Amino acid sequence: MARSKSGTSYDLSGPSGAPVLVLVHGLGLTRATWAAFVPALAAHYRVLSYDLPGHGDSVLPLVIPSLSTLSDQLAALLDELHIARATIIGFSLGGMINRRFAIDHPSRVAGLVILNSPHERTPEAQRLVEDRAAQTGDGGPAATIDSTLERWFTPQFLRGEPDVVANIRSLVLANDPVNYTQHRQVLAQGVVELIRPQPPITAPTLVITSANDSGSTPAMARAIAAEIGGAETVIVPGLQHLGLIEHPDLFIQPILRFLARETKQLRKNGLTI
Repeated sequence: MARSKSGTSYDLSGPSGAPVLVLVHGLGLTRATWAAFVPALAAHYRVLSYDLPGHGDSVLPLVIPSLSTLSDQLAALLDELHIARATIIGFSLGGMINRRFAIDHPSRVAGLVILNSPHERTPEAQRLVEDRAAQTGDGGPAATIDSTLERWFTPQFLRGEPDVVANIRSLVLANDPVNYTQHRQVLAQGVVELIRPQPPITAPTLVITSANDSGSTPAMARAIAAEIGGAETVIVPGLQHLGLIEHPDLFIQPILRFLARETKQLRKNGLTI
């Protein structure tokens, strides 16, 4: 683990000089989200994973977080590491951050992979996520942890993998309550600035979600892809929000296929990913 000048904790692995992938985790989690992904990706790519402000080993933010400040955190980390361009892989809130980053810094984005990330909600669904954010504000992460885990994992996984579920519970409950609530409000309200983005996102994009993800639905994934020219959509059957923990290979394999295809096309055009 290393730490940037501004207090962002990160890991960097894979061959030096290889195309760079950046992994951005979701609300209340840490870069440990990607434990199953890094070995597979780092075999061919330079892989950077980091903790969002106040998550994991990163310091608490000095300002109230927004998608713009979270995009700025990523830009500052890339600057410090002298990474000019990368493919950004984001899960949930991370899939909102990578879209914001693509809007803010299009020349620095070689590609996007958006995993289980929300998009335009119905008025009823929007009220629901705002109510959950308000409950978190009243009681911290513990106020909603049980219902959260039920949305994140299938019933079979909850019963069959108690140690994994307990670890995720511990990660969430370890969060600073105020910081967690503020980031949950970004998750609830930030999608508005990503709908029909202007300027449009033009980077090669893969959008993946789980068939039974109630907060980042297949319809949302298709809507995200429809607003990004040429974007591909993959719906993973049977899983819920944390399908990438439950069955990581079902996410890793389409990501590797996407990366291989885009790397080949970019090299054909004399560019790098």
